[in-house]
Amino acid sequence: MSRRKDRERILAQKRLNPNYVGFRGYDREPARTGSTPMTSLVCSVCGRKRNVPVGVAQEQGDSFVCSSCAEEQEAPAAPEADASDPDATQPDESEVSEEQES
Repeated sequence: MSRRKDRERILAQKRLNPNYVGFRGYDREPARTGSTPMTSLVCSVCGRKRNVPVGVAQEQGDSFVCSSCAEEQEAPAAPEADASDPDATQPDESEVSEEQES
């Protein structure tokens, strides 16, 4: 559009709505959800800088652990629990000796 047409359109909007301030960008639309204020924190485990919501930054502060490190901490814990399980089936000595003879 030409500058003249843009100006005419804005003036028409202002005539219809005197409080119209004009377009301020898609990120500032009042109807847009999910525009959470973010801040950067350094993960206490891996040392990487992550963008997190301000509320999380205030809650966790210096003890912040990113989601990647949190998943890694949870994942290795599960196989170790299986290995230390007393009910886990371990081959008996007699079964091992039979396999070696074959």
